[in-house]
Amino acid sequence: MSEVTESRRERARQRRGEFPPAPPPLPAPVLDSHTHLDITVAEAGIPGTPPGGDPLATAIEIATAAGVDRLVQVGVDVGSSRWGVAAAQRHPAILATVALHPNEAPTLAAAGTLDEALRAIEALAGHERVRGVGETGLDTFRTGEEGRAAQEASFRAHIAVAKRYGKALVIHDRDAHARVLEILDEEGAPETVVLHCFSGDEAFAAECVRRGYVLSFAGTVTFTSAGDLRAAARVTPPEQLLVETDAPYLTPSPYRGRPNASYLIPLTVRALAEVTGADLDGLCAAISATGERVFGPWRP
Repeated sequence: MSEVTESRRERARQRRGEFPPAPPPLPAPVLDSHTHLDITVAEAGIPGTPPGGDPLATAIEIATAAGVDRLVQVGVDVGSSRWGVAAAQRHPAILATVALHPNEAPTLAAAGTLDEALRAIEALAGHERVRGVGETGLDTFRTGEEGRAAQEASFRAHIAVAKRYGKALVIHDRDAHARVLEILDEEGAPETVVLHCFSGDEAFAAECVRRGYVLSFAGTVTFTSAGDLRAAARVTPPEQLLVETDAPYLTPSPYRGRPNASYLIPLTVRALAEVTGADLDGLCAAISATGERVFGPWRP
């Protein structure tokens, strides 16, 4: 198991409290555009799973009951990417993305295995149930200067794979807004770019919108301190907006700090409707349509 994945699993294990209660379901179905079902199922557990039952099937069932009928399982290393492909093959509600997380790249480079891992990701990228390459990108919060070159090399390689296979590029951008845009300009952005867990301000959002990128908002938009995110959401057209959990992380208010799962998406969607002044039914329809445009149909 990679160090990045082990760190993420450890954070999941350390989360306290039970899953929050289910919110009222949405009036029309939407998708969770970014979730880590492998970590949620393995470490956080899924309430209501019968003894000997399939917790992944239970997670899909309770999400669907909340109006979240499509899920995008996101890879962060070779192992989780393979897991996602297998899950998407078994469950029609799931599509997959494959990638090496930005913070994975320096570790792999130090071990001399980055190129090998990138080849494994490319081999998975052509699968029919894989609809995105990511999460890739840059993270200058957790990776210091010594790891930046490996991060950038990995990001550039992922951009090339996304373009080669015609898949959406799903970007992890933490404290690296300007450099992410610079590299996209240098390499030439794929046709579809998604800024996962959008973390910029109104000005950065406006620039991403101008470029035609899609902004995916997580539960962070509900946090009291997230005024900049709410301003960013207000300048994002519905046709360029997605919503996600990043589960089991980033649980929306008022349950911040407790485990997250796809069935809690209604909390974020309703917050976005309030922030943007959008009609809830119309916003759900727009999010759903954007998800199908970005990732394609879930079912034949």
